[in-house]
Amino acid sequence: MIHTKTAFLGLWKIRKGRDINYLDDPSVSSLHRKIIQEKLFLRKLYMDFYGDLKSRIFGDSAKKFLVELGSGGGFIKQVMPNVITSDITGSVPLDIQFSVESIPFKDNSVDAFLLLNVFHHIANPLNCLKEMNRCLKSDGKIIMIEPANTLWRRFIDKNFHHEKFDTNAGWENSGNGPLTTANGAMPWIIFSRDRALFERGFPTLKIRSIELHTNFRYIVSGGLTYRQLLPSFMYSIIKALEWLTSPLNKYLGFFQTIELEKN
Repeated sequence: MIHTKTAFLGLWKIRKGRDINYLDDPSVSSLHRKIIQEKLFLRKLYMDFYGDLKSRIFGDSAKKFLVELGSGGGFIKQVMPNVITSDITGSVPLDIQFSVESIPFKDNSVDAFLLLNVFHHIANPLNCLKEMNRCLKSDGKIIMIEPANTLWRRFIDKNFHHEKFDTNAGWENSGNGPLTTANGAMPWIIFSRDRALFERGFPTLKIRSIELHTNFRYIVSGGLTYRQLLPSFMYSIIKALEWLTSPLNKYLGFFQTIELEKN
């Protein structure tokens, strides 16, 4: 098994002299997978994220037709083995490869689409929403975990993150590839700032909930770019700290879970 240090070295070699365009290198997803698996703090966080997605599916998730968009280096099958994994690139093992703006499933066939840090990377989110709406069964869901628009998130993204966070942007992203195309504020723009416009354009997709969470764990984990800041045994302590500070989620929330339902 390749150790996390080796994976970080691989990322460094890829990105050397290439600014952020190294992110679109086909081998990056494989390196991300190694980092997630071997950084215990980050792996536990992904497990919690997958658990959150699973808990929002009606009934027995094992009997549902579930599709994860933008699976990348994740490991959702370890939590929900029946999920169809997909991505626009095929550098890691996937069930199917396609663009989220042209989904190859029949009308009214999918019980739920699951997205983890993917929606804000889509070049034309409107096309993706149309495709997911077409494919969803009645009462089907779109469940996504995305960046939150809070004081804490904006501070971190402005000072320590390469991705754009433009709250004044429209409903399209620009970039050279699947990961360099990004605006961390896009989920907030569509489902909060322009909620009335979204509801007029998609009257069958109801926003069931938007919940802010995960104030500190991702920062402490170092994510996919930085080293872990605290020992792994402190994961539960930081998680408890998030629970204690949950009344301040509108200021400190780093992520948001957005749940849409078709009816």
